[in-house]
Amino acid sequence: MAKLSKRMAALTAKVDKNKVYSLDEAIKLVKETSNVKFDASIEVHANLGIDPKKGDQLIRSTVVLPHGVGKTKKVAVFASADKEKEAKESGADVIYFEEDLKKLKDTGKIDFEIAVTTPDMMPKMASVAKVLGPKGLMPSPKTETVGPNLKKMVDELKKGKITFKNDDTANVHQTVGKVSFTEAQIKENLVAFLDALKKNKPASSKGTYIKNLILCSSMGPGIKISDN
Repeated sequence: MAKLSKRMAALTAKVDKNKVYSLDEAIKLVKETSNVKFDASIEVHANLGIDPKKGDQLIRSTVVLPHGVGKTKKVAVFASADKEKEAKESGADVIYFEEDLKKLKDTGKIDFEIAVTTPDMMPKMASVAKVLGPKGLMPSPKTETVGPNLKKMVDELKKGKITFKNDDTANVHQTVGKVSFTEAQIKENLVAFLDALKKNKPASSKGTYIKNLILCSSMGPGIKISDN
């Protein structure tokens, strides 16, 4: 086991590893135990009682965090020619029309972090699926990035809408703010995420759903928290 640095050992000593903290206690402590020179992210790590090998127990959903995560993502809109006006008024950072798909496919150059499109464009998007898919950027109804209203989708993403999903070890990792946020802002974001996580419990998942919850800052110690 790697030896803790003096900095990390001092911070870890402030956390009772046997205690499950309330959200208010944990948020206060996570801010106190962040002493890096940058505005660290605050993350929640949830270990779930699901079987990630079973398709009907996978977690993948979205939630709008009231205060965002401290960074606005660069959004791209993929639109057909007849939606040019709507695309340009959507507030997107980048706009791709049908004639741009070949260039994107050939160059593989991506200048955005999330993409949205309309249902009629999805068949045409197949040509760039091999470029976007491996990077997790392909629009999908499951992540609510395919829909008839481009402006609504872009607005929600700009206001803090995020997608969360479990990994192969039945864990969900999600940023819920920055250390510079107020305690109230962090709590509102955290509660919104936990509510969305609970609502997405698979019907086939039996027993304890949320087995363990850890709150921490970037390069900070983990703090066990209650899910209510």
